[in-house]
Amino acid sequence: MDRRDEQEFADYFTARQHAVRRTAYLLCGDWHRADDLAQTAFVSLHRHWRKVRDKAALDAYVRRTLVRAVIDESRRPWRRERPVEDTTALPAPTVPDAGERVATKEALLEGLRRVPPRQRAVLVLRFLEGLDVSGVAEALGCSEGTVKSQTARGLDALRAALGDTLDDLRSASW
Repeated sequence: MDRRDEQEFADYFTARQHAVRRTAYLLCGDWHRADDLAQTAFVSLHRHWRKVRDKAALDAYVRRTLVRAVIDESRRPWRRERPVEDTTALPAPTVPDAGERVATKEALLEGLRRVPPRQRAVLVLRFLEGLDVSGVAEALGCSEGTVKSQTARGLDALRAALGDTLDDLRSASW
């Protein structure tokens, strides 16, 4: 890359690094993995910088690369392994008071972690990044019908993951 291209990339990186990292976090739920995923997306962009003809589409390119990196990483076997501590010494669950039962950002993020990666990507791009159906389809490289079905399935999975929290909220005596 020549000096001008390097400067253009540096300017783009500086302007978008926080937004890309935030999107990566919403997709994976871990700030350390989000840093790695954002770095992967920016390295890919840097590698292909001279080939990018439409500089207005840089956000779409980075978003697509990011989503693919999250999905690819979720397919790796070591991501499915979860360490388990000795469960015999766990204390009995306590019932939180009404103030703790309010749905929080943490509850939403925990629910998103339980949604399958592709469905999570659709939910994050649609509802947290504000893309429309066609924008999500373009970012994921699939049809609009797939986005709609993945959205419906993802919302069902998210509702199921958040079901306990919602049931607690409904049964609270205010």
